[in-house]
Amino acid sequence: MLIKSKIDGHNDWLFIEDIPDSYTPGYRLAEKQVAIKRSPVFMVNQQLTTGGLFVMHSEMKFDEALNIQTEVVGETITSQFIFYRQSQDLGKKQPNTLYGRSRHNIRYIPSTIESHLIREDVEYTYFLVVLSKDYYFNLIDRHSLLHEDFVKEIERGEYTSFASEDFFVTMEMRRVIDDMISCRQHGELKRIHTEARILELLMYQLEQLNHGSPEPEQVKGDDVTKLEHARQILGERFHHPPTQKELSREVMLNEFKLRRGFKEYFGTTVYDYITRLRMEHARHLLLEENRPIFEVASLVGFSHQNNFSIAFKKYFGIPPSDLK
Repeated sequence: MLIKSKIDGHNDWLFIEDIPDSYTPGYRLAEKQVAIKRSPVFMVNQQLTTGGLFVMHSEMKFDEALNIQTEVVGETITSQFIFYRQSQDLGKKQPNTLYGRSRHNIRYIPSTIESHLIREDVEYTYFLVVLSKDYYFNLIDRHSLLHEDFVKEIERGEYTSFASEDFFVTMEMRRVIDDMISCRQHGELKRIHTEARILELLMYQLEQLNHGSPEPEQVKGDDVTKLEHARQILGERFHHPPTQKELSREVMLNEFKLRRGFKEYFGTTVYDYITRLRMEHARHLLLEENRPIFEVASLVGFSHQNNFSIAFKKYFGIPPSDLK
């Protein structure tokens, strides 16, 4: 499959990648970074390629509205995520997260040329996984009921989206994407890590696209900003987080709206989000910094090591001592 992209009116290609269609587990992994930092375009792309796979993470902001043209030659299944903050969000005093608003979908894209408008003064984060048809069906069995209707459309050879409308990105999807972006492995280890995370990402997408709703009616307008603010507070203070009553006062959102809206917008409860932050940080401290278990327990907010060990095993399936 051949995939390439450029900005209308610019001679430089953002990427041109001719990728083998076949799923090849031992195929080498290539990494590349492309940066354009001259007005009106400010963009940094990080790319990974291997047999049957192309992954791109892009940060972009344009001073004027421009179109990006993308051409695909061959058959691809794409997992697309877009996060953005509009100019009116950027000027607000309340803290904003990196991603702001978000959408995702899975698409089958045969040979095609598309043009996408990038609006001025909007900060975009774009995460794209392009799989050959062979690669996709090696990850998810062709006959799986998870994507039965989607496969029928693929077999017709016509452009199609898994869901008619794009969905909100959940916290679990964000975690997987962040993990892929921040991965410090190289070569074969990074290829294995990337493939495992892509499968996990597709699992979360298929789960939501099959059973979820595209946009919760309860989360509207200024509530989104308040929920993002609540998430940021928890991200900074998960070691000793505020109670839900204290958090609701801090973000000026009533407790019921906080609980319900957090679950709807982020796909997880406040409690489960705090637990995930604590456990992921604990794993980092144990593996990367080689901290003793009693110290890690205290650093992630547990008064007793035994309670920490129980929570860690419940979350990861193994006790923290097994990591040591």
